Amino acid sequence: MRKILSWLFTATGWKVKGDFPRELNKYIVIVAPHTSNWDFLVGILGRAHLRMSHAKYLGKDSLFKPPFGWIFYALGGYPVDRSRHNNMVDSAAQIFEDLDRFVLALAPEGTRGKVERLKTGFWYIAQKAKVPIVMCGFDYATKTIKLAEPIYTSTIEEDMPRFLEFFRGIKGKVPENGITESTGQ
Repeated sequence: MRKILSWLFTATGWKVKGDFPRELNKYIVIVAPHTSNWDFLVGILGRAHLRMSHAKYLGKDSLFKPPFGWIFYALGGYPVDRSRHNNMVDSAAQIFEDLDRFVLALAPEGTRGKVERLKTGFWYIAQKAKVPIVMCGFDYATKTIKLAEPIYTSTIEEDMPRFLEFFRGIKGKVPENGITESTGQ
């Protein structure tokens, strides 16, 4: 299946600039801009192309219900109940502690729509789990997945501008919903 998905990735014109840190067993990937349902498909195809089958994602729990929920589990998903306030940071950090190898992909915007600021949960998870963050941009203008070197958290005031700088200029499928310079903090 991986070969078919990888072939689809390149056949549709997508390419990759950079690579994931193969020497690290645990880290968080923040993927942005998240502006369309197509981002999920690009992510699944890109993951196969890059041989990152151990990379997982969080998705709203309604996606994981019958009759098609098994597909999202099979594609590496973990359901999240967004209707209740629960301690997602502690739960995700515990997964990192429990597993020898775990990569978690998250959309820091938290939605496909326009947002006023990035959510910060990914940063707190990385800090609590003591894992680095890898920035990953889906640039639809050039059909390129762009990857940055991993960074460890310092302070949220120092780190958020670094994230915003990386994503500046990366065009999502729906550019008007993408990250702007004023998005964040």
